[in-house]
Amino acid sequence: MKIFQCGHCNHSVFFENYSCENCGHLTGFRAKDRKMLTFKSNEVSLFSDRQNIEYKYCKNKEYDVCNWVLKKSSKEDYCSACQLNRTIPNLSDVENFEKWQHLEIAKHRLIYQLQKIGLPLKSKLRHENGLCFDFVVQQDDPNLMTGHANGVVTILLKEADSVKREQMRKQFSEPYRTLVGHLRHEVGHYFWDQLVYTNQNILAEFRAIFGDEQYNYGDALTAYYKNGAPKDWEKSYISKYATAHPWEDWAETWAHYLHIMDMVETAYFFGVNVKPIKKLRIMKTKVSFDPYTKEDFDVIVQTCVPLSFAVNSINRAMGVPDVYPFVITPPVVEKLKFIHKLLLSKR
Repeated sequence: MKIFQCGHCNHSVFFENYSCENCGHLTGFRAKDRKMLTFKSNEVSLFSDRQNIEYKYCKNKEYDVCNWVLKKSSKEDYCSACQLNRTIPNLSDVENFEKWQHLEIAKHRLIYQLQKIGLPLKSKLRHENGLCFDFVVQQDDPNLMTGHANGVVTILLKEADSVKREQMRKQFSEPYRTLVGHLRHEVGHYFWDQLVYTNQNILAEFRAIFGDEQYNYGDALTAYYKNGAPKDWEKSYISKYATAHPWEDWAETWAHYLHIMDMVETAYFFGVNVKPIKKLRIMKTKVSFDPYTKEDFDVIVQTCVPLSFAVNSINRAMGVPDVYPFVITPPVVEKLKFIHKLLLSKR
């Protein structure tokens, strides 16, 4: 993600900030051009001096889950990210409310990224083939699971409980489990329907790289949970779960594509260079480009590998898990290239 600044004092502000911590001016994210706007804190209206335009916050600001702004004249009450919500939890429950806040932070970062890529994000509440999110409590329904079906991304609220999420990560022997990771994975299923299934040429190429998705999905998952991943899965897949079925391989690879692009974009805006004291050429890189503007995905991978190694090393120095605990093999790179080429063709 890019670096945002206060328009009044130029102090850095985070994507989620409602105000500048240095000067106190209000801040609001405008999705149209991905800019953080600044407003005087002592005025009733959100008036942009530079553009002579009056804005309003998304209605979800009242819950401290959204700092996105719309033009005051807009007929919409919710921003383009919050319009995608179909179900939110009962907010009278304090625990539910806090978990929903965490989910919204992750979802807004996802939507920022999808919008930057240029993907269409129509709400399923208005368009049959659109996308929406259900943030729900499982309660006593064992059939209610995190997943995707026909444009509806369901995320169980317990995923926003860091303790339970860590328990599930260990239970499933996963090296990585985060809210943004779940969202990126599940929305990948939605975009498979939108970008791959609808084009026979692309579908044929997909099958050549990922395998035939026509193999019964239920049987495939049953076999995976019974037998686990095949031996030497690391050579061709980004994760164990990716071996379950071509759809899951796509969704896992899609999520990692978004991980990599966000990591490199953030490093670019911070001007990160990795230059080890010892002359390890393979671990040297200069992040001098925005990955969303780069056609050659090999260059992105060559930048990401030393970058992730450096960040992982810093994390280990602090006694915390690796940020990116994965190995990107040549077959995985080919899958990532397929996604990159497909997304470039949609711009």
